[in-house]
Amino acid sequence: MTVAITPPLPAGIHLEELLTVLRRLAWESADILRAYGRGETPPFGHPPALSVDDGGSGPVTAADLAVNRQLLDGLAAAFPAAPWTLLSEETAAEQLAAGQPLGAEWLWVLDPLDGTKDFLQGTGEYAVHLALLQHSRPVLGVVLLPEPEELWFGLLASADGAGEAWRESRDGSRFAPTLSARREPGELVLVASRNHRDDRLERLVQALGLGGSRAQGSVGGKVATILRGETDVYVSLSGRSAPKDWDMAAPEAVLRAAGGAFGHADGTPLAYDQGHGLQAGCLIASHGPAQAELGRRAVAALAEIDPGFRV
Repeated sequence: MTVAITPPLPAGIHLEELLTVLRRLAWESADILRAYGRGETPPFGHPPALSVDDGGSGPVTAADLAVNRQLLDGLAAAFPAAPWTLLSEETAAEQLAAGQPLGAEWLWVLDPLDGTKDFLQGTGEYAVHLALLQHSRPVLGVVLLPEPEELWFGLLASADGAGEAWRESRDGSRFAPTLSARREPGELVLVASRNHRDDRLERLVQALGLGGSRAQGSVGGKVATILRGETDVYVSLSGRSAPKDWDMAAPEAVLRAAGGAFGHADGTPLAYDQGHGLQAGCLIASHGPAQAELGRRAVAALAEIDPGFRV
């Protein structure tokens, strides 16, 4: 498969070399996570997980930190002079100050383990996210699903431009996305979390008038079901907390590159590195054709469900 779209990249960074490195780091991350999840000795010299009783903090933290280190060290070693900043869920507390964007033209946003509850529960529905942003908008996204061994890439010619997305298996085989042909809201299938649902979301979903639903862990995993045509819509509605930049950036890049849509219910695009790391509001991801109508329905419903809520 020849890559037809070339995203904007920093000076001196070549796309094929970058994809080769990302591919290697992704599969290394899959091996690390699967080892921790199975209680096996992790590869690449990472320490075994210790239980709390043994003075450790458990497999999730150990897996998070190991993949985080593998990604950060791997990118730094492969591109030592690259003019980009690296931000991950594990380093955010040290790097981010309230109200102060990092302000980097080129910013990697990484989530070494998205779907920690599913990782702990053994559902296999967890993911790794990597997104390259230019001026706070994603131009390249990678979503790795370690258990089914799916590696999704999304390239955007610009923050709002044409895109190209594909899925790779471990042997290097490539497959195009297969977004569904469903068009009317009443036909669409919702993909939702098992672990993050409240009464407001249930009322909103009812108001959207969708045709069915399916449970799936991790944002990356949810978006992958849309990319495979199994579902059509994902809705994130902030409650006491909100998703973070690293939850959304890579899935957004891949879905939009595939021809789907991902934004606020009122049509406002997602913006990253705004000084708080949050993606609050009513966010809708879909296979595209019904995005505007779903947004209109959501805005109208939320005016009654939660007056004053900023969509």
